[in-house]
Amino acid sequence: MSTDPDHLPGLHLIVDLYGAIGLDDTEFLETTLHAAAGAAGATVLAGHLHHFGEGHGVTGILLLAESHISIHTWPETGYAAVDIFLCGRSDAHRAAAYLREVLRPERVVITEIARGQG
Repeated sequence: MSTDPDHLPGLHLIVDLYGAIGLDDTEFLETTLHAAAGAAGATVLAGHLHHFGEGHGVTGILLLAESHISIHTWPETGYAAVDIFLCGRSDAHRAAAYLREVLRPERVVITEIARGQG
């Protein structure tokens, strides 16, 4: 296995956001995810978000050179489930911090999984 930081397996953050804002706004969420990827130093290859209609949430993913960031929202409860999996020199914690700053949740729970470590 390579020990080059650009090729090491990465860090996977499971981020639960409670009481967040903007969870039914596809354009806002897409812009926010792109900016979170940028804050992490990641490279966006492609992205797609889908809105389930008025009164419902959004699901989406950014495909990154360093892996992915995905989001699934329930605006009726203010809840968002976010996965941030980044490898190499990118920083998953910076992406999570950016999302926290912009989506302004009342509470955040982060589960951290080190991938490829065993």
